[in-house]
Amino acid sequence: MTQDQEFHTSHDILDPARIAALAATLSLPDATPRPFWHQIYFWDAQSPKSLGRDGHPATGGLIPDLGLPRRMWAGGRLRFHATPTLGTQATKTTTLLRADRKTGRTGPLGLVTLRHEVSQDGQLLVSEEQDLIYRAADAPKGTPPPAPDDQTTRKTHIFTPTELFRYSALTFNGHRIHYDRDYATGVEGYGGLVVHGPLLAQYVMLMAEDLLGAVRRFDFRATAPLMDGEEATFCARPEGDGLTLWARAADGRQCLTATAA
Repeated sequence: MTQDQEFHTSHDILDPARIAALAATLSLPDATPRPFWHQIYFWDAQSPKSLGRDGHPATGGLIPDLGLPRRMWAGGRLRFHATPTLGTQATKTTTLLRADRKTGRTGPLGLVTLRHEVSQDGQLLVSEEQDLIYRAADAPKGTPPPAPDDQTTRKTHIFTPTELFRYSALTFNGHRIHYDRDYATGVEGYGGLVVHGPLLAQYVMLMAEDLLGAVRRFDFRATAPLMDGEEATFCARPEGDGLTLWARAADGRQCLTATAA
């Protein structure tokens, strides 16, 4: 599929109450916009009949139906250009860059890349490329890579079902793997509730912001799911003018890797 074939534009008032709710969910000291703030706005609210079996909006609109039901956020590349003004309207434009079906080591894969641009009063605030992967219902689990252990900074966190539910509510994300344990374990075969890819990335971004003072660029790739109740260790080490970061599970598997500057 060629680039820039389809796009969608939405508008939202940047309600300060949502930023305050996100800050409370993440135990942040103040209610100011932090990296990835735009995830809690521009909801794609659809009726139940427009949802797939997993509770997420069904494909067939902006994202074509590739015949693969299992959806995962694989990573992304973000650039932060300006700070939003809360209480006023912003615009998000989403463009489909690619949607391809291929065969990988674990069977058929759908590879989708979206470009998101968030602007306010004609000024670009955030630009993002989001990578999604779609897999067959019976796709086998891959072998997660081992995480390095050469960090210079580390923090730990255990995600609870309450935190996952609150983040799902803030982002209007109905994907059942994040709150429906029976579905996550019995249908999709996970070991528990799955921590949202962007929530995992959010914690890594917050670490980068604490170390750098501000984040202008953040690129990340999800490499293995993390479950509720597992201890996550967020790690960083200096790399050039920025940081290399990653999230490590208690058994040593790498769940996410990132760079920031």
